[in-house]
Amino acid sequence: MARSSSLVLLQPTPLCNLDCHYCYLPSRGLARVMSHEVADAVAETVGSWSRHHPVTVLWHGGEPLTMGVSRMRALLDRFPPGREHPVRHAVQTNASLIDEAWCRLFRERRIEVSVSVDGPGPGSARVDRGGRDATDRALRGIGLLKDHGIAFGAIAVVSEPTARKAAELHQWFTALGCRVLGVNLVERKGVNTRTVHDDENVAEFWAALAACGRTDRRMSLRDLEHAWRYVRAELAGVAGRWAGLPADPLPMVTWDGQVVPLSPDLAGFSSPRHGRFGVGDVRELGLAGCLARAEETPWVAEALAGVDACRAVCDLFAYCRGGQAANKYFETGRLDATETVFCRNSRRLLMEGLMRDAERVTGKACTRPTD
Repeated sequence: MARSSSLVLLQPTPLCNLDCHYCYLPSRGLARVMSHEVADAVAETVGSWSRHHPVTVLWHGGEPLTMGVSRMRALLDRFPPGREHPVRHAVQTNASLIDEAWCRLFRERRIEVSVSVDGPGPGSARVDRGGRDATDRALRGIGLLKDHGIAFGAIAVVSEPTARKAAELHQWFTALGCRVLGVNLVERKGVNTRTVHDDENVAEFWAALAACGRTDRRMSLRDLEHAWRYVRAELAGVAGRWAGLPADPLPMVTWDGQVVPLSPDLAGFSSPRHGRFGVGDVRELGLAGCLARAEETPWVAEALAGVDACRAVCDLFAYCRGGQAANKYFETGRLDATETVFCRNSRRLLMEGLMRDAERVTGKACTRPTD
């Protein structure tokens, strides 16, 4: 595993003001806030890394905005502007708490904003703790972002993927002015046990989304851009190089300083075999020190063995890079499993959707990875 990362996730608080039906987080009712000591320890490593490459710090809860503008500003102040490269900041928010003060902070600190909102339609799963739909509050927050000229991306969770749903989402988010859209199909993860098991509808969902993105390029589609990069690399004959690269860390630092070096969705969870998923306290070891000891930690070694197992059997390994350890654990109880429902829905069937769209445009059959 590499010892530095271009992206670091920070959980300023586990608290969330919403109670979405599909949420996987176990402690979203816990009102705790990251200390300056934790932020300082992360900032020291981030400043060092910025000598060599750009680093983005993604504030990701819980709901980061529940901590308030002044506390967030104080945490941001702990980070250097960057040495050779600027340190960028981004936030993932449900947008329901965005107000004028937050917009001023976003503009002042040039914080990239991504909004969690699932699109139009009745019966939203995004509700507050009183069971009330939160979509209108998110739209008010998005309206303020637009009033202040702040570009935004979005992540939508989809529980029932169909071709019609894909077209509806693309139209709605494009009209909203979204810069880039990511789609997460409902996953069995954490305290959420539901997932999607309809291969045909999933493939048609991705095919329809690909068709929308092909005919209307105003909005970037995160998942499809990732897939097309892989396809272009395959056509250029260079994708095989990706398969041999070491696993990249994607560190998550929790509000209390615990470091999860890969698969951030494991943060806050424990295993009967391995205990809490973490590799140390950032205040004691520093972020670089925690990552240096990661491969010696049994649960990380098991997760990396899972990546090796995927490399040995998966024809799309250069694309999926071994999947996510969190999905493997929550679906199978182990970190060294191979294919998961998540892999199938969001990688293999996504690729099938791309092939279907290409066939409909060209009238020619495409070669599947398994052909």
